[in-house]
Amino acid sequence: MDAAQRAQLGASPGSRLARLTFEVGTRLAALPCELVWATTWEEEANAEIAPRIGLPRLPVVSWPEPADHHTREDQWFGLCWKTRTLVNWAGGRPFAWVDDEITDADREWVSAHHSGGALLHHVESYRGLTGEDFAALDQWLRAV
Repeated sequence: MDAAQRAQLGASPGSRLARLTFEVGTRLAALPCELVWATTWEEEANAEIAPRIGLPRLPVVSWPEPADHHTREDQWFGLCWKTRTLVNWAGGRPFAWVDDEITDADREWVSAHHSGGALLHHVESYRGLTGEDFAALDQWLRAV
């Protein structure tokens, strides 16, 4: 995401950032897990998003430049560009990933390439996290 795209998400009424609330942060913080930013905002998420929702600074997943052969393979499988990096980051540990780009292809790939448990939970970007989403996350996290 470039600076112009981030500016469009800014704090104007009705923007996505303006819709973020402390309730979202409170509910995220209550989940029984270590929260990590896995976003194109990278470290900027700690400066721009975390304060809006009342979260402390969180660890951030860094996105390496993908190798050409991985890019071709990921396109062939229909994977989200984040999938491979998140599996590597998890290093066999259970993880839950919430994103608007997750597809069944990502779930199948993670199942085949990740030794720990994984919940890939798709959320529509226009809607954000709902009570049902938080319930599903909480249930899965407590079961692992």
